[in-house]
Amino acid sequence: MSGDKKTGRERAEEWWQTSIIEMRPGVIRLRGYEIRDLIGRVSFPAMIWLMLRGELPSEEQAALLGIALGAAVDHGPQAPSIAIARMAATCGVGINNAMASAINVLGDVHGGAGEQALSFYGDIAAAIDGGISLVEAVKTRLDRFFAEEKGYVPGLGHRFHPVDPRAPRLVELTREFAARGVVGGRFADIAGAIEAEVAARKGKMIPLNIDGATAVIYGELGFPPALTRGLFVLSRSVGILAHAWEQSQESDRNKGPLPREWLWAYTGKPVRPFPNDTE
Repeated sequence: MSGDKKTGRERAEEWWQTSIIEMRPGVIRLRGYEIRDLIGRVSFPAMIWLMLRGELPSEEQAALLGIALGAAVDHGPQAPSIAIARMAATCGVGINNAMASAINVLGDVHGGAGEQALSFYGDIAAAIDGGISLVEAVKTRLDRFFAEEKGYVPGLGHRFHPVDPRAPRLVELTREFAARGVVGGRFADIAGAIEAEVAARKGKMIPLNIDGATAVIYGELGFPPALTRGLFVLSRSVGILAHAWEQSQESDRNKGPLPREWLWAYTGKPVRPFPNDTE
């Protein structure tokens, strides 16, 4: 058939196009690999890598990805997403509803810091590639941050932990993988230099947090910043599922964010009569 005229079937088959999966009755191929060849031979982190990147990772690349994913699975019911999952479960909805409700709040403020941190590291890496030293690149980026962006330096500090117990171990492992040649180590160096420079400016150490540390790993493994948010969602979904399931086994119904004897602070008008009320 000449020109752009195509049959209805041809148009339908081209309506969605993907390089991820080929599927028809009796056949499932992911990125060209038969599903039967992947099952039992490829770990879940390796499958995530394959789906996102198009190629299978090495065993050590998959192991490092799994380390980052495993580190951020949960942070307790004070984390908004976990609290929402538990509250949703008390409303009698299914596991999928509770999980979806929780995942929907993972945005720029709660869940987006890893993406922001890796973007920040990437700016510094680009400056280094342009011929600037690590120390100067960090100083220049921080100068711009404090002049224009304000707020918290992405990837540093934690509102609960003086030192986030997850971050030092993640950086330590990253350096071990770098020593074996699995990754280059540049993002670990960048994060360390940011810590040092901020400490020099503030007069106190503001340590790397989970978002900054996992951003180091995702950067070392070559993931773009935008994907780090999705990877965090995958990770935190484990905790969300666990909490939703645990809460669903309890008898509580319609459980809100506070015990019923504790009420919110009312900041509106004081009690007042209805207009023209004669009583």
